[in-house]
Amino acid sequence: MPPNLNSEDYYEILGAPRGASDDELKKAYRKLAVKWHPDKNPDNEEATKNFQKISEAYATLSDEKKRRIYDQYGKQAADQMGDGAEGSTFGGAGGPGFHFGGGAPGGSGMHMSSEEADLLFSHIFGNGDPFGGSFGGSRRRSGNPHMSFNMGGGGPRGSGMGMDPLSMMFGGGMPGGSMGGGGMGGSMGGFPGGSMGGMPGSFSNGSFRQPAKRYNAIPAGTVVSLKGLVSKPERNGDRGEVVDYDPASGRYTVLLEDEGEHLRVKPTNILQHVHVTLHGIEARPELNGRRGTVMAWNGSKERYNIYVMDMSKVVSLKPANVVLENETVGHIIGLQSKPELNGNWGTIKSFDRQAGRYEVQVSRDQILRLKLENVVV
Repeated sequence: MPPNLNSEDYYEILGAPRGASDDELKKAYRKLAVKWHPDKNPDNEEATKNFQKISEAYATLSDEKKRRIYDQYGKQAADQMGDGAEGSTFGGAGGPGFHFGGGAPGGSGMHMSSEEADLLFSHIFGNGDPFGGSFGGSRRRSGNPHMSFNMGGGGPRGSGMGMDPLSMMFGGGMPGGSMGGGGMGGSMGGFPGGSMGGMPGSFSNGSFRQPAKRYNAIPAGTVVSLKGLVSKPERNGDRGEVVDYDPASGRYTVLLEDEGEHLRVKPTNILQHVHVTLHGIEARPELNGRRGTVMAWNGSKERYNIYVMDMSKVVSLKPANVVLENETVGHIIGLQSKPELNGNWGTIKSFDRQAGRYEVQVSRDQILRLKLENVVV
């Protein structure tokens, strides 16, 4: 059942049946916590409240004793159960050792603070990358962009980083299948834009013809979040993976995480959770060279929110301080010398640190040298 954040019932909030297992509850929490995390939704008070509500629901249901009281007598009884001297241990939230202070004076009920919600989030995800991720294997490929193999590890988009904790949501079941179970970017009659089990291209005179490479289209397998949808606003913030791009309509097909649902969306409705390297930060030079994942774009401040993996922290940075990884397809903006190029998309081929410029390929024959602030995702 879908989550209902307007409900006061903890199971309905998480979208889980009352008989859900610990793993099912954790899976529901992870998905919703990433969607509504305040750092992924800057300047959004509703997201902050939802994040706390989701965390509070999981905090109770992941505690075996509190869940039993909640199931029998309801929320107030579970709240008044008390935490004792040590607090409530979340055995179901990742093992012993995590304690939640909870509870308001006089037994008026548990209301999780934003700090406690962040603590629970950090405990569940540890040092992983909850905002980008591999969805069960390496996603960015060389060669055929529609062909992937799940090796049961590897980092987001083939970078060699640690596996995204949310990859277990798919169990390796995203486009491309897994070794020993499908393999060729889909199944017979599978995703749009494919043939012969989802592999693009065609056979002619007994030979396979590879389709022409597109430099202005986000590759299949890129992890994205949806934004700005008007017809389906409930899907904004949901995460998924690009399946293909239709140049005739200018729309992408995105397979939603854990849903099996495909949506066709415009490029402006996609935020790419790509990997980056922090660069040129004078105020905090210790951040330079660290790796991170784009988790949000704050349009009012024109800054990225970047999740820094080895620090498990979020920093807000201008595009001039963020180097997008090679093979990322970026949006060209803010050019004054050649304004006619603004609005185009191109593939980042390399970054010249000394000059502070990308080499961006926009077609087979055209490569542009652009500043960091002129290419965004």
